[in-house]
Amino acid sequence: MDYKLQVQQVINTLKKDLPTLFERDISYEIYTKDIYFKDPVNTFKGKLNYRIIFWTLRFHGQLFFTKLYFDLHEVSQTAEDTITATWTVRGTLRVPWKARIFFNGYSTYKLTPDGLIYEHIDTWDRPPIEILKQFFRRGSDST
Repeated sequence: MDYKLQVQQVINTLKKDLPTLFERDISYEIYTKDIYFKDPVNTFKGKLNYRIIFWTLRFHGQLFFTKLYFDLHEVSQTAEDTITATWTVRGTLRVPWKARIFFNGYSTYKLTPDGLIYEHIDTWDRPPIEILKQFFRRGSDST
């Protein structure tokens, strides 16, 4: 497949998958078998581990939250071999005080010459400890 068409297919797949990643599994055919992933709390390599992190997000999302959203703002090709997605995670924890979680971030995806993602780096707008502190603050009834 032509590189530009492949990149567009990857972008379209990300646009389809990311908004529902807390509800259903993503498509893995756009990633290499040795995909490298890093965010502020996790670092690993391999498609099996990548699948496990998304399963864990869904599992913990359903277990610990009454509402949980991944708001995808934009997905675009920002360099010949790079796609960037900007997003917000927000939700309401399953605790009596209805604590709310909210943080913004962006994902940087690096592409192989044949247009598959070999690296996924997530950057958050605040340190993990600041996100964890949100778990102990009283929320409101709306998200």
